[in-house]
Order: sequence, then structure tokens, then C-alpha cells
Amino acid sequence: HYKRITSFLSLSPSISSSLPPSLILQYNSCPQGPAGTPGREGNPGTNGIPGTPGIPGRDGIKGEKGECVSEVFEEPWKPNYKQCAWNSLNYGIDLGKIADCTFTKLRSDSALRVLFSGSLRLKCKTACCQRWYFTFNGAECTGPLPIEFIIYLDQGSPELNSTINIHRTSSVEGLCEGIRAGLVDVAIWVGTCADYPRGDASTGWNSVSRVFIEELPK
Repeated sequence: HYKRITSFLSLSPSISSSLPPSLILQYNSCPQGPAGTPGREGNPGTNGIPGTPGIPGRDGIKGEKGECVSEVFEEPWKPNYKQCAWNSLNYGIDLGKIADCTFTKLRSDSALRVLFSGSLRLKCKTACCQRWYFTFNGAECTGPLPIEFIIYLDQGSPELNSTINIHRTSSVEGLCEGIRAGLVDVAIWVGTCADYPRGDASTGWNSVSRVFIEELPK
């Protein structure tokens, strides 16, 4: 009956206007039902049509000129050394070569460290001086300076100086640069000092003497 009455009222506005308001409210309103169960999520939509490409950007500022870098791989440094030794040289010369030691130098851009260790002595009745020094292939070092050792004795009294005969273990050591790679004849010599007379020199008395040679990077 409710459906029929509401249909009738909607079709006949003149009749509904003459009815009491209480009757219209009785048939025109009803309680709201409970909310229904939410529906399931729908499937994802398809991708849209790609947009048109944008306008190309302007050219950037020109960069600075780069530097060329070249890598140099060097071989690792390998130790290279040699020792020559003599027992009781007992060399009493005052001028000349005492001993030599041949060494194989591997690089031209390296330096040679040399060391002589042995007993040295000088005696004289008047003031005198003797010089011990290294040579490399017959020439003294020029890179940077000679490698040398000197002993000087003052005049003193003739009686006292004539009895002085002290042998001491001493050393001559230094670095020499500018020597080419290959065989190098390293020698220890004895000679005079400039502007001084020579005395009675002795090298390697009653003890071990040695020459040590080592190649080092610069």
C-alpha cells in the first residue's frame, strides 16, 4: 500500500496538497537502513598515453681545458749491494791504490754509497798529513764532492813524534751520484794532503779491512 500511495501522491499534486501533513509524513518518510558492505577495490587502470617530448635545453657553458695525466709504473726497488773484505792487509804504502772492489750498478739514475772500514796509522818526526779517498773507475767523485778522510800530525818534539805509532780502526764513507750503470771499479787510495809533506802511512794492520758498496735510489 505504501508504494501505491506514494506513486499516487507524486502523480496527483493537487490531491497531496489537500491531505493533512501528518498523513503525508506518515507515508512519505521511512527509517534509513544499515550501510552496505564496502565493495572490493577495482583493478588498476591502464597507463596513459606518453606525453610529447619537451623542448631541448640550451647548450651549457664551455668547460675549461683538462690536463693530460700519464701514469708511470716503475719496477719496485731491489736491494743491490756488495762487500769486499781482506784480513790483515798490512799495506805500508804512502802513495797509491790500497784495494779495489768491482760492483755492477743497475741504474744510471741511482747513487752509490761506499764505506771503507779498517785500521789506519800515520807517523812522522815533523808535521805531516795523509789522505785516504775513494775513486770510481779511476776518478774521484764529483757528484757532489770527493769522499775522503785525512790524518794530520803536528810537529811536536822530534823525540816524541818518532815513537808515536798508533793504529786505529777508522772509516771513510759517502754517497756519489752521476755514475753510469754497468761495471764500476771502486777503489780506496792513500795520498798526500795539499801543501803538507807526507808521513809514514799504514793501512789494514793486523785486522780486517772491508769495502762496502750499495746502490740507492736518488
